[in-house]
Amino acid sequence: MRIKHLLSVIPLICLVHLSFSQSHLKPGIWRGQLKTKSGNLLPFNFDVKDVAGKQQLFIHNGSERFKVTDIRQKGDSVLIHMPLFNSEFKLKQDKNGLKGRWIKHYADHDMLMDFDAVAGINWRFVNNPAVPKLNIGGLWTAVFVTDKGKQDTTVGEFYQTGSKLTGTFLTTTGDYRYLEGIVDGNKLHLSTFDGGHAFLFTADIKDNKTIVNGVYYDGYDDVEKWTAYRNPKAALPDAYSLTKLKPGYKKIAFSFPDLNGKKVSLTDPKYKNKVVIIQMMGSWCPNCMDETNFLVNSYYKKYHPKGVEIIGLAYERTTDFNKSKTTLTQLKNRFNIPYTLLITGYTPAKGDPVKSLPALENYRGFPTTIIIDKKGNVSKIHTGFSGPGTGKYYTEFVAEFEKLTDNLLAEK
Repeated sequence: MRIKHLLSVIPLICLVHLSFSQSHLKPGIWRGQLKTKSGNLLPFNFDVKDVAGKQQLFIHNGSERFKVTDIRQKGDSVLIHMPLFNSEFKLKQDKNGLKGRWIKHYADHDMLMDFDAVAGINWRFVNNPAVPKLNIGGLWTAVFVTDKGKQDTTVGEFYQTGSKLTGTFLTTTGDYRYLEGIVDGNKLHLSTFDGGHAFLFTADIKDNKTIVNGVYYDGYDDVEKWTAYRNPKAALPDAYSLTKLKPGYKKIAFSFPDLNGKKVSLTDPKYKNKVVIIQMMGSWCPNCMDETNFLVNSYYKKYHPKGVEIIGLAYERTTDFNKSKTTLTQLKNRFNIPYTLLITGYTPAKGDPVKSLPALENYRGFPTTIIIDKKGNVSKIHTGFSGPGTGKYYTEFVAEFEKLTDNLLAEK
């Protein structure tokens, strides 16, 4: 996904440290909403369930159910710590529900958004939306424009059943994951929340071929305009064609510490005569999480026994080794990552990834996946990752990636 500018700093109100005990929220469906700087409300639904004597949350985004297990309470204070992206909710509970703030921790500041939630509400945007005037299901070319005039052309793919709308936007560096919302008359509303990213999309559906007056809210104060036109042939450039090696290079080289501080290099005996997948990623990156899930639960299990190794190169928002280790250990435990994660000491800031791997040319963003053959040469470089929220694009990627691996393993 595109690397966005850091969100504005809002002064953090000091909170008394509490010794928390097991919480008890009303089981069932809830509706929560975050408030942006402009006052727009970004809604999402979640379930509260009792699992083995403990409560868990399951956040709804399309077909995804994002599980949250760290829920604690003392008196009327509720702390919900998100399993990824270094964020949490600090809330008060009363007879009307929950109210407080979502706090996302960055290396040098915290971002806060007001939040409230009410139990027993299963609608997301509008309880009784107007009958949709049009069905916008299908492919669209969508153009996003920042306040500085920078444009990004994406592919929007929507699925509409009655008023219900799901889908995503695909970019050259990934997708916006599972979006969910409605078509209310001629109004489009979509949102997603995953503990790290809070996205809200609104727009007017002008006719069967045109979407206008689009506004995209990213977190507290990042706003872009967008428009779209229906395009059954909408497509992105070949993801293997964007990032390459500089002329004269066949290999990449690095030596970075693992989570225990031990230096790891491609020249280590472990990687000799192996197909090696280099995953350039960060614990802050939602598309990287989708890729990690694929690598751990599908790809590694199938191909590691055949001679494939994976190395995750982490670019955290801090250059502090111990802080990076903390967030990456959390990531490792969340996904039960069996392969090696290295702390590069570089951040995702523009220019840093290329400084870490100077052989790269036209680096675009995270994740980027470098496929190395058994001779140690770079075979291909894949930019971005289209996760399961993209449907057929994800299926096509998996088939193509596995075919490439099979071919490299067959080489002498």
